[in-house]
Amino acid sequence: MRSHARTIVVLALAAGLLLLFLRNVNLGRVLADILHARPEWLALSLATTFVNLAIRALRWQFLLEPLGPTAFGNVFRATAVGFAATSLLPARAGEVIRPYFLARHEQMSATGAFATIIVERLLDTITVLILLASYVFVFGREVAFTNPLGFKAIKWAGASAAVIAAAALVVLFVLAKDPARLGRTIERLARVVPSALAGLLAKVAEKFAIGLAAIRQPSRMLTALAWSFPLWLSICLGIWSVAMAFRFAIPFTGSFLLLAMLVLGVTVPTPGAVGGFHEAFRLGATVFFGASETAAVGAAIVLWLFSIGPSLFLGLLFAAQVGLNLNGIRRLADQAEQGHTA
Repeated sequence: MRSHARTIVVLALAAGLLLLFLRNVNLGRVLADILHARPEWLALSLATTFVNLAIRALRWQFLLEPLGPTAFGNVFRATAVGFAATSLLPARAGEVIRPYFLARHEQMSATGAFATIIVERLLDTITVLILLASYVFVFGREVAFTNPLGFKAIKWAGASAAVIAAAALVVLFVLAKDPARLGRTIERLARVVPSALAGLLAKVAEKFAIGLAAIRQPSRMLTALAWSFPLWLSICLGIWSVAMAFRFAIPFTGSFLLLAMLVLGVTVPTPGAVGGFHEAFRLGATVFFGASETAAVGAAIVLWLFSIGPSLFLGLLFAAQVGLNLNGIRRLADQAEQGHTA
């Protein structure tokens, strides 16, 4: 019952955002803009999505090294399956599916692998904030002059995200510093909860802290951060290529601002970020770069299809190879969620 209620809320949210995205838009003109987009730029944008998956897998493999050796093929397949699940299921279910799928093919703890996903998200946030800061303070003076109110809102959102990211880094560092101590601390819960439950929580917490090994090693953390820049610059290239295909007057660095808005948009927990992604791009393109409504809507649709299409195709293909259909992926998501909340 609780799951059904959550599904209804998520679908209603997605529908509301799509209605907002498509309001007062001539769909015929949107289709015409899509058909007249420059194919060479679209091809470049589509190619970047495959590059992004490969870089994500390489970076994750590096973060997993303290837990044990992994094969790139298994890491790449788990990455694709995770992103496919995120495209199909709400609440970014792929984030918990990815380590569980990998653990089925590698000898490692799914809980420890899940901790590396949190490190990834932290690295992603830091990288996006650095790119946004470079635009806000170096490249975006023209936008700051033409739209000071909107630019101020972007600065405020970026500063808030920076504070949250810094706080998260401190918390994770404390957790990672002494995994055994964390386990012992949770074991003390035996005084207020059943001892069996406290022991289970202690084991899970210790495995989780071990998975944060990259944070205990500054050189490894910096190397993983270095991996993040080609990843997000490739994502920016994909965004900018679609903008060029639709003939927007946007410099490459303008994609840093659009990227930040898209990151905010995809925080809405709809399957595949439907609605939130689209409206964030439309707002960014029209408010900050003067794109027409129809062209912005068309570009948002194409960019969204490119963003989820390759990972969805590859993820479903890899899942099918091990006997998982959509229902199997959903069950895996439920098992992973129960494992992390047990």
